[in-house]
Amino acid sequence: MSEERRRKAVERFLQVMDATIASYLDNCVHCGECAEACHFHLATRDPRYTPTYKLFPMVKVWKRYRAPFAGLKRALGLAPEEPSWEELEEWSRYVYDACTLCGRCTLVCPMGIDIAGAIRQMREGFVAADLAPSGLKQLIDRALATNSPMGITEKALRARVKEAEEATGIPIELDKKGAEYMALFSSLQLMAYPEVLEAYARIFKQAGIDWTISTKYFEGTNLGVQLGSSEIAGELVRRMTEAAEELGVKYVITPECGHVYAAIRYAGPNLIGRPYKFEVIHIIALLDRLLREGRLRLKGHDERVVTFHDPCQIVRRGGLVKEPRELIGAVAPKFREMPGAGVTNFCCGGGGGVSANPRAEPLMDAAFACKEAQFEAVPGVEEIISPCANCRSVLEQGLEKRGLEEDYPLTGLSEYLARFLDEMEEAPAKGAA
Repeated sequence: MSEERRRKAVERFLQVMDATIASYLDNCVHCGECAEACHFHLATRDPRYTPTYKLFPMVKVWKRYRAPFAGLKRALGLAPEEPSWEELEEWSRYVYDACTLCGRCTLVCPMGIDIAGAIRQMREGFVAADLAPSGLKQLIDRALATNSPMGITEKALRARVKEAEEATGIPIELDKKGAEYMALFSSLQLMAYPEVLEAYARIFKQAGIDWTISTKYFEGTNLGVQLGSSEIAGELVRRMTEAAEELGVKYVITPECGHVYAAIRYAGPNLIGRPYKFEVIHIIALLDRLLREGRLRLKGHDERVVTFHDPCQIVRRGGLVKEPRELIGAVAPKFREMPGAGVTNFCCGGGGGVSANPRAEPLMDAAFACKEAQFEAVPGVEEIISPCANCRSVLEQGLEKRGLEEDYPLTGLSEYLARFLDEMEEAPAKGAA
């Protein structure tokens, strides 16, 4: 059985090994820059966590079958053997437990190798061999069965919506056909941070946004991307697409969640094999647009020292660098950047499915030291704004384990801005973007 699974992994490596991946595998000069960028390596100084080392199984397949003169080298006995089952089992811990797909290694690579992207592709082989972590697989099964990795039902969604309506006095329409915007949320947001929904209701009312939530598909999270299964990722995107197109919306709003933005906006059309009939906009980009148009009207100032955690998939790999800073700067004159802010910021340590993988918890805790050091380097910081529910949850857990949760309170960006809404003015006429 293990030999059959091993062969499936090798076959899948070959299938995903396109020209881009192949050129990457052949261009590494083993300089070690990526190791100094990876928080797992920095926290442990374990050479096994060097990002390019994590690609070792696929590199062996490349050298045996696809590298220049591979056929000749095989004939002469000079090509490496295929990765063994034991190697695949060992490397599953490196590619799932010790990589958040944050892309910091990609950023510093002098050869321009997208190491994070290659590791994401290599995970496809581990899925084929059924070597993905059990925690991730359980969430995937739940997502395919219920559309939510946490199993949130329509009934639970309606309960959350009712709570938000009671808290704000603002009606939230579900399944509204012809609405301009359809908002997605992560299960973690809805269950752990319900104030997000309240913030949306208040902000969108002020801005005159015509929006809705689909009861058929309201989940932004796509664990198929993190797991390494294009088929599962595509199925989840297809369900989202059908819900949006059934309602006839013009825009789909991706939530304050890291990988969702890339999974839906950039990878989504390729995953389903056709373009969308709507546009995808991240909630941060929408809030920035509303602020520039004068439709997000804020009053008062936060005189405390606040800082900003850059979620990797939103900022480094998603490109939304200046927008959150413009939004925070509108109300926080004492906003201070942490060292390494922006595209070089450290990951929370739990992205890429790591936080859903109990096996990875000790390593995730160790890597949190890099983030803790960044927080400590901001003099007098009184609140941290983290526009990603998964980042916020991981950061809160890390701080709590160190007894620092009261020193560094966290909030999301939408909730933070909602504190400063000028709700005395009437909403403008409908029309945005």
